Amino acid sequence: MTNPLKYNKHPFIEVNFLNGEPKTGWISIKESITSAIGNLKKSKKIVLFDTYQGVHDDEILQGLVQPLNLKTIYTRDYFLNEKELEVLLQPYVTDDEIFGYMNRLTMINLFDTKKLNSIRKEIESQKEGIVLIYGPGASLLSSASDLLVYFDMPRWEIQLRFRNNTVGNLGFQNNNHKTSLQYKQAFFVDWRICDRHKKTIMPVWDFVVDTTTAGSPVMVNGNDLNAAYQHTAERPFRFVPFFDPGPWGGKWMMEKLGLPKDVPNYAWAFDCVAEENSIVYKFGNTFFETPGINLVFAQPEKLLGPAVHARFGEEFPIRFDFLDTIEGGNLSLQVHPTTGYIQEKFGMHYTQDESYYMLDATEGATVYLGLKDDINPTEMIADLHKAQKTASDFDVDKYVQQWPAKKHDHFLIPAGTIHCSGKNSMVLEISATPYIFTFKLWDWNRMGLDGKPRSINIEHGKNVINWSVTPAYTQKHLINDITTIASGDGWKEEKTGLHEKEFIETRRHWFTKKVTHYTEGSVNVLNLVEGDEVIVESPENEFTPFKVNYAETFVIPASVNVFTITPYGNSEGRKCATIKARVRTGITHQPITG
Repeated sequence: MTNPLKYNKHPFIEVNFLNGEPKTGWISIKESITSAIGNLKKSKKIVLFDTYQGVHDDEILQGLVQPLNLKTIYTRDYFLNEKELEVLLQPYVTDDEIFGYMNRLTMINLFDTKKLNSIRKEIESQKEGIVLIYGPGASLLSSASDLLVYFDMPRWEIQLRFRNNTVGNLGFQNNNHKTSLQYKQAFFVDWRICDRHKKTIMPVWDFVVDTTTAGSPVMVNGNDLNAAYQHTAERPFRFVPFFDPGPWGGKWMMEKLGLPKDVPNYAWAFDCVAEENSIVYKFGNTFFETPGINLVFAQPEKLLGPAVHARFGEEFPIRFDFLDTIEGGNLSLQVHPTTGYIQEKFGMHYTQDESYYMLDATEGATVYLGLKDDINPTEMIADLHKAQKTASDFDVDKYVQQWPAKKHDHFLIPAGTIHCSGKNSMVLEISATPYIFTFKLWDWNRMGLDGKPRSINIEHGKNVINWSVTPAYTQKHLINDITTIASGDGWKEEKTGLHEKEFIETRRHWFTKKVTHYTEGSVNVLNLVEGDEVIVESPENEFTPFKVNYAETFVIPASVNVFTITPYGNSEGRKCATIKARVRTGITHQPITG
């Protein structure tokens, strides 16, 4: 391995604050809130501390609520009890170990109606004094609000807290439950409910508190944060990547990206999954972390584009991540559900079509993709069940076609296609975002990092496998289906996919000099797959030049319309390449130009 790359593991966006300097630490935050309450010229004051699932309540209560020494009402005292919540949520949580069903509940559904009406009347009848309401759904207890403070939490940090048994699910004291079950309930229930509630709060919040780093809270003015979201939706930016080990993980990211070596490997890097990743803002000298999905909620049309917003709502439909198997092992043999299946079984309206772009590969790299000719589906499913029940080997090479892989190859994987990356590969996975819906068919008889078997989903998988994806089809339609679209002095544009059944289109651009790109009505997600560094600029100077290093994923909001990319620094005069993904919108494609 060579020395670590320049890859920026901690990107941030510099923004201005106009409505008050950010506050750090509980003492400073308490003083600021006390001052804000004192400035309210009313005899009766309603203060709301609304919270997302996953915050450390004990820290907030000890650091802020108790020192304020105010009459405090706790929303969880008015929730349904846990048994009642279990009954309410069972259709969405289900008895499945991994999967649930997307709910359409709102925060108010979690409250006991009689208790809620009673406390509302009590609050309304109070004529003077300060009432502090704390917890998820605080704004539902009072129709009036004089000060609204929101305590937010990014989902990746929540997952770490599940692993550490420090938080429970929404409305439950289940910190010690199995992590995977907590995550499932959060994914299908908690986060959907909290997001629906948060969207009603974002336009009117007075302050927002970041408690991602325990013991180091940061509070910013709500108007300043909303202005930061607008600022971000008008220029290139990066989400903050995170890295996680896995049973098949490799060493490429550890060495190339200079990651800590206190774990055995790194299997995944999520660097553009809006629901999971954060955005970090720098207000003056203060860093503030916020969930990436908030940007989608705050600025959907500017970020996504009107056509994409109309189709997907307030969701970010494109996902880029890394899968590292160099000096590691094969991924699990898997398949993703078809659109009809994911809609019927899980309540999702689109599925995880994807592709593998080979960012790097070493000798012997392979991809398992599609089936072999003349296989017997019944026999294959029986062999998969046998391997699962008896921990015996599954003869993958009898049924699944293995293909050699090299750097810059592109393998397309429409839903229903059996697949997995083999060892010796550094994959840039480009896909739609419903990432939880992977049906593992076989996992090479290995255990997870926790020493326990990983979940296998043959019953789901057998219902969606496309048995017609055999070698002739795979080679013609799914491997390096690359067409040159246009070229000029110092540049070439290629169409690399995705498959006609997938809503994402990808273009690869080779260039040695400045080239002009068009967003074409859709958010664009790009990765620098060749070259040390490039600079992204606006022809009309509408945003500050934005530097990108090799392997970094970056986002161009639809509102940008036109941007240029130029080799920079060590890459000047050398060949560079980006892979760019966008949603097909029907807008006539404009080739890049030199």
